[in-house]
This record gives sequence, structure tokens and C-alpha cells, in this order.
Amino acid sequence: MLRRLASQRILEIRQSFRQFPQPSRSFSTALNYHIDGPDNNPDLPWEFTDANKEKVKEILTHYPSNYKRSAVIPLLDLAQQQHGGWLPVSAMNHVAKIIEVAPIRVFEVATFYSMFNRTKVGKYHLLVCGTTPCMIRGSREIEEALLKHLGVKRNGNVMNGLCSNFALFDFGCCVNAPMITVADYSNGSEGYAYNYYEDVTPKRVVEVVEALRRGEKPPRGTQNPNRINSGPEGGNSTLLGEPKAPPCRDLDAC
Repeated sequence: MLRRLASQRILEIRQSFRQFPQPSRSFSTALNYHIDGPDNNPDLPWEFTDANKEKVKEILTHYPSNYKRSAVIPLLDLAQQQHGGWLPVSAMNHVAKIIEVAPIRVFEVATFYSMFNRTKVGKYHLLVCGTTPCMIRGSREIEEALLKHLGVKRNGNVMNGLCSNFALFDFGCCVNAPMITVADYSNGSEGYAYNYYEDVTPKRVVEVVEALRRGEKPPRGTQNPNRINSGPEGGNSTLLGEPKAPPCRDLDAC
């Protein structure tokens, strides 16, 4: 009797979930597992460039020789920079060979951290912060403005791969919310940059995208002309002078 009731309850739960929209295959594929394709399969040759091979050697010196596996994140990051902002499975296999671990150990890292892209992105990868402070300050409106201007849905590419968009959480820049980051893969690993654009508005993010499209480098940091870095709008109102040093007792008098 109890088993029949449990089975009936499970069936009811399954049916209730069917009313919600299901994620697309392409979205789930990008996040959860790998399917071989003509431009992403383990048979494609991949290795670091000569310049990056030197960087690999330097990275490995940061860790004991019997803990080379600890270099997996910086090596994956370098591979992603070299490969235009995303990691094909052959690049992950190459990293596994360098640090002498089974490929699955590298796959586990690459699929866990959202900073690693396993599908193609644009030369400029736009990341919109959507955590609570940014949301309160209008991050949803900023994302809507970007998607409308680019003419894509979230996680889409546009302008012949020039820009791509993705929503992410918590960049640790809450005092300058709302903000976006732009990962610049336009010049490979040598010219790679990862810049914050803070205090943005829907109008300003569109201007940033257009500047990138023209090949310009818009000024990073706060986009509010009335702020300096993370200082208050209009300038400081406290701590205007040099702080006094704390009093020190005369140790010789003790």
C-alpha cells in the first residue's frame, strides 16, 4: 500500500514539472556534457604556442613537482585565452597530459567553474552581474538593453562573433553596482584583458558595445563622471586630511 502511494506521488511530481518550460538542448549541452562536433572533438590537434609554452613552464614553477595538478586552473585559463575565449575538449586533454592526470580530472574543473567556456564566444565576451546589489540597481534593465541592442537571446553571439552575452553572479564590485565585465579575446593570449565597467546604465552599456565594435577601448572602471574609483559621488566628505598615527608608549621607560 505504501509503495503504491509513493509511486503515485512520484508520478504527480513528474507531471507537475512538465508544465514548466524545459531548457533547450543547446543550453544544457553547453553546461552539462560534451558532444563531439567537427570543430570540437578529441581527434583535433591542439597544443600551446611557443610563447605560451614558456608561460606553462613558468606557471608550473609555482607548485611542487609532485603537485602539478594544482596548476589546472591557470593552465586552462591560458588555453582559453589562446583559443579565442573557449576550451575545446582537445585543449583540456592537452592540459591533462601536461599535469599528468586523467582527462576527467580536468573536465571536472572546466565544467564546475563558470569562467571556463566550452562553446564558442565572441571576441568580446560580455558578462552581466546579476547578484542582489546589481539587481537592485538595475542589472536586469542593463541585460535587456544589451540583448535588444545585440539582437540575441542570453548566451547568444552577434556581429560575426564580435560580441557574446552571458549572465553571471557576484563579481565582488557591489559598491559600484550595477556593473558588467568584458573579456577581450580579440588579440589572443598576448592581448587578453578582463575589464570591469561599473556604475553603468542601459544607455552606457550600449555605448560601450559600440565602442568595442569600432575597435576602441572604452575607459574601464566607473562610468559615473562624478565618482573617482569607488569614492562617493561628488567627492569625499570625511577623512579629508592625513590620519594621525596611533600613540606609541615609550618602551625604554618600562
